[in-house]
Amino acid sequence: MTIFITGGAGFIGSNFVHTWLSNNKEEIVNLDALTYAGNLENISKFDGNNYHTFIHGDITNTNLYEKYFYEKQIRAIINFAAESHVDRSIDGPESFIETNIFGTYKLLEAAKKYWLNLDNNSKKDFKFMHISTDEVYGSLKLDEKPFTEESRYKPNSPYSASKASSDHLVRAYNITYGLPTIISNCSNNYGPYQYPEKLIPLIINNAIREMPLPIYGDGKQIRDWLYVEDHCNAIIELLSNGKSSEVFNIGGNNEITNIQIVNIICKILDEIHPRKEGKNYSELITHVSDRPGHDRRYAINFAKIRSELNWSPSETFDTGIYKTVVWNLNNQEWINNIYTKINRGNS
Repeated sequence: MTIFITGGAGFIGSNFVHTWLSNNKEEIVNLDALTYAGNLENISKFDGNNYHTFIHGDITNTNLYEKYFYEKQIRAIINFAAESHVDRSIDGPESFIETNIFGTYKLLEAAKKYWLNLDNNSKKDFKFMHISTDEVYGSLKLDEKPFTEESRYKPNSPYSASKASSDHLVRAYNITYGLPTIISNCSNNYGPYQYPEKLIPLIINNAIREMPLPIYGDGKQIRDWLYVEDHCNAIIELLSNGKSSEVFNIGGNNEITNIQIVNIICKILDEIHPRKEGKNYSELITHVSDRPGHDRRYAINFAKIRSELNWSPSETFDTGIYKTVVWNLNNQEWINNIYTKINRGNS
């Protein structure tokens, strides 16, 4: 048997491949379009690995990948594929609509067709897992309780609206057609292989290059941060033991402001990668105009997955952020290759 994933050369998807193949002897078929954030270097470790089959292609092109469902007798689909950067969604929403909504629809159609042709036992065991975000719930006030699985959807950016739409499609395919689905809504992820436009790798890599550390507005936006390997382990637990037709929130139990994160990173770098002449990295912090429609606070209540599946994150923010800083310092060739691609694209 085999599992099929989309977006497996991106940040969370590639970390899932690493986590899965380190602990399981079950094949992954991995589809990724290799857009700007998809990177074969993320999964180069598995070149020639008999348990990893990579397909270069778009989630909307079912003719390309649907045959693998039958050839490999897949037992589960995990949909990581997504356009996910809020700033990019503000500048150009169309690709978010195409991938996150239409792409999810095409994948659901292919999954439904395959599932309907399975025998009864295989039908019962099959799962379609959709990896979503806490941003679909909108923004919380400082005194509001964290999001639960019952929270209203109130997306505030084209990105979060496209993810909310895809969540609704997955639910509809479960209710209307009986397709066994699980939706997970996670908080902000961080860790290895994260594209360097995101806050944490941006700050780390700007700092060691003596570049400004940009902070939107006052920097007091609050996010709940989840180390990516913890997220991957939660997904594996849901794949094994999660009930179909359910929604699960996955959080890191780490509510921190953006400006606190930047200062924590600066202090770690001051200790393990000091600047010349004894200067502090915090001197590079630069406040810039706030993002339009910037959500003030996200926070996840993950009591459901903790109580039903006994999952909780292993990493504290202190341990996870230290690992992430060290990983970025030790993988500058990977970072520089991305910057080279970006510069070629802008030339």
